[in-house]
Amino acid sequence: MTTQLASAPGASMSPPADTIRIYSTLSRTKSSLEPVTPGKIGIYLCGPTVYKPSHIGHMVGPVIFDAIKRFLVYSGYEVTFVVNITDIDDKLINESQARGITLDELAREMENDYRANLAAMGIDTIDHFPRATDNIVEIVQFIQDLVTKGFAYPAEGGDVYFDVSRDAEYGKLSGRDVASLQGEGGEMAGRKRNAADFALWKGAKPGEPSWPSPWGNGRPGWHIECSAMSRRLLGETFDIHGGGLDLMFPHHENEIAQSECCHGKPQAKYWLHNGLMQAADEVGKVGGRNTRAGESAEGNQAEQEAGKMGKSKGASPFRDLIKEFSPETIRFYLLSSHYRRPIYFSTARIGESATSLETFYRFFERFERVTGHSFYSLKPPARRMVSPTEPFDDPVWRQIEERRQRFIEAMDDDFNTGGAVGDLFELVRMLNRMIDSGKLEDPSARSAESVKLLQAGTLVLRELSAVLGLFQKPVEAPDAAANNELVEQLMALFIELRAEARASKNFALGDKIRNRLAELNITLTDRPSGTEWKIG
Repeated sequence: MTTQLASAPGASMSPPADTIRIYSTLSRTKSSLEPVTPGKIGIYLCGPTVYKPSHIGHMVGPVIFDAIKRFLVYSGYEVTFVVNITDIDDKLINESQARGITLDELAREMENDYRANLAAMGIDTIDHFPRATDNIVEIVQFIQDLVTKGFAYPAEGGDVYFDVSRDAEYGKLSGRDVASLQGEGGEMAGRKRNAADFALWKGAKPGEPSWPSPWGNGRPGWHIECSAMSRRLLGETFDIHGGGLDLMFPHHENEIAQSECCHGKPQAKYWLHNGLMQAADEVGKVGGRNTRAGESAEGNQAEQEAGKMGKSKGASPFRDLIKEFSPETIRFYLLSSHYRRPIYFSTARIGESATSLETFYRFFERFERVTGHSFYSLKPPARRMVSPTEPFDDPVWRQIEERRQRFIEAMDDDFNTGGAVGDLFELVRMLNRMIDSGKLEDPSARSAESVKLLQAGTLVLRELSAVLGLFQKPVEAPDAAANNELVEQLMALFIELRAEARASKNFALGDKIRNRLAELNITLTDRPSGTEWKIG
């Protein structure tokens, strides 16, 4: 049996019916995924306002929804994934003026930073990155439709506002009472009919970018941008709208009001809100199936926003964080709990994830020693409906199949990546025990059938980890010198000298060589095939 134990089935296979269940913030319930168009899924995720370098909080949503798309594709769906770029906003105007550059120069610089960080994190499933400034025509038309239908009104100064009193369901997403809402104060308050009315179009101010409209030159309000761009790319009703919990009100509440009043139908069938990044110092266990931390704050916008990390609270640029930790470590850390729970951030916690990942990396090395093949060269099936290999009449194989099914069930249950990560840990522990009990690292003791079973089990690990976007390629060594030819030669010399010392029964010198190398973070491992070394 070769390492390619099964061919990936074609994309034409139908998704399994009524297996995936999603919790929607709008309904406050979990229900079966029923797409607007059978076999197809549209996802819209609110992206960044590009006025400062992105930080780790900006990676939370993209990592989560990248994994969600991967799982939906794995389940047989054709998925269109949209992440918008807000490139016109008060924050951009203020920052561009402070730096003395144009708004467009600032926006492109920060968008490039954001997209470079997405690429570093292995997020390659996004199909569209619409910019607000590229959709002004669509935005103006959307606002005109609302004015014509009586849901919006022009005001003094070229502004246009949405009239919340015309929407009987306003507040249904956040559960807020319209009568208790306070709107923007200052100059804008005097132009509005109701305190809670919000701007769809803002009249031009001297020195600010503007575009023509029926109400005079101006620029769009924040909320209308997403309604217009989601309609253009995904239709009047699409499947999944995602974003951080901090966007539930007012942004998503206002999106719903605009879109549903304009079209007379739901904007999105399911509203998914991920938990926010919180500052924390303590180290938590990684890899358990049921992480209880954060349960009290799950779905609580006010509580999570109080501790939210962001630019205003000193979150460092993400490009600095990936100099300290590998992108795969950060991705693993972000997926190790349920997406609706808050994520407690500290470098100690990320370091704990790095330590946990070593369990997998050490196994990959063992697998290659036994089979002669790299874990990363395995070609798993691309769909859940096909077993990754032919079955084995072996109790260990039945345990592996059961673990695969539990992983799929975790992801079926509202995309529980935390539970799925726990199943990956259980699977790699099974495979390590298989190597140990079968003495598979000893060529003289292992059986061909045991090696085949290890290959099959490892292919399952490859299949499931790919669903989460993990272990897509070997992690680069933190120091390029680790692969330098001179270092290789020096290590060969140390190993040779140690072997000679041990052969002449000078065990003190052999131990000294090994211990001094350990102090330099270099580990020697004696195996039947010879002595191996690694950094770390």
